[in-house]
Amino acid sequence: MKKKNPNIYKIALRLISSTNHFGTSLNFSKLPHSLPKSPHFQKLLPKMSSASSANIPSPAKVIDSHLHVWASPQEAAEKYPYFPGQEPTLAGHADFLFECMEEAGVDGALIVQPINHKFDHSYVTSILKKYPSKFSGCCLANPADDRSGIEQLEDLVTKDGYCAVRFNPYLWPSGQKMTNEVGKALFSKAGELGIPVGFMCMKGLNLHLSEIEELCTEYPSTPVLIDHMGFCKPPINDDESLAFSNLLKLSRFPQVHVKFSALFRISREAFPHQDLSSPFSQIVSSFGANRIMWGSDFPFVVSECGYKAANEAVLLIAKQANLSASGLNWIMGGTIMKLFQGHWLSS
Repeated sequence: MKKKNPNIYKIALRLISSTNHFGTSLNFSKLPHSLPKSPHFQKLLPKMSSASSANIPSPAKVIDSHLHVWASPQEAAEKYPYFPGQEPTLAGHADFLFECMEEAGVDGALIVQPINHKFDHSYVTSILKKYPSKFSGCCLANPADDRSGIEQLEDLVTKDGYCAVRFNPYLWPSGQKMTNEVGKALFSKAGELGIPVGFMCMKGLNLHLSEIEELCTEYPSTPVLIDHMGFCKPPINDDESLAFSNLLKLSRFPQVHVKFSALFRISREAFPHQDLSSPFSQIVSSFGANRIMWGSDFPFVVSECGYKAANEAVLLIAKQANLSASGLNWIMGGTIMKLFQGHWLSS
């Protein structure tokens, strides 16, 4: 296996911590030759040398809060079939993910059940059981009218070790909302099981805002994750401004956390997605860094900017937004490890 290289995030925090521990400025001419040579990293060095020593934590683990895996074509043919009509066009098998994580220096991840296998969780479950310290699982809620999804959710959590569940509103029966009887039963059951519910609002946060607010109000003990920043792009019109404002207002619910994930989906710019600096600053201001977590959206990100670059983009945006090292620690791993206590401890 290829030796894991420390990513830019960890190097940056080590440099900050070292500088402040000794109370002196680092001599950058004597830094190890193995440091990244990219222009993005070189621009960070002056800022590191003058960083404040206040509350600088030790470098935390880097945990990817949002990615997917699915069977390779051979695995699908032999054991883990795709759901009809959802055959993937990208490679997304676990071995490929391992390669990407090793290169980027990512320690662990939350695997979100992909639509390619729909409600058949057997492939993701096999990966969770094979690498229990590396991966944790977010299952996919089945909102069938017969309520079979409620028992399935409980089994996936209690028997297979899943620690979160995703609500995809577009899987609800036509004309029904996530606040129907089954939706509320699933949301309530998640709270009873102590697992967060992630919301995927691909067609716009405003379409589902009232449902999320109703569920949060009625079941305040159920933790919530807003995937991909609610699919809110940097606003350029009234509708987008309203959606982003509504996202920020969700901070009034203490149970709500935001995934700063799939940056290529919410940015209008290519890597390093620096048009996200202002929205990022605003969500940090509203929610606090300890309620925000980074995620890549592997494998879709690979063809956009690459997995390693997805990790690096967060550091660059955080630098542009003047986020503290402590705040960066929360977003890159601290938040998700606090929410999912007991996971990734030995990764």
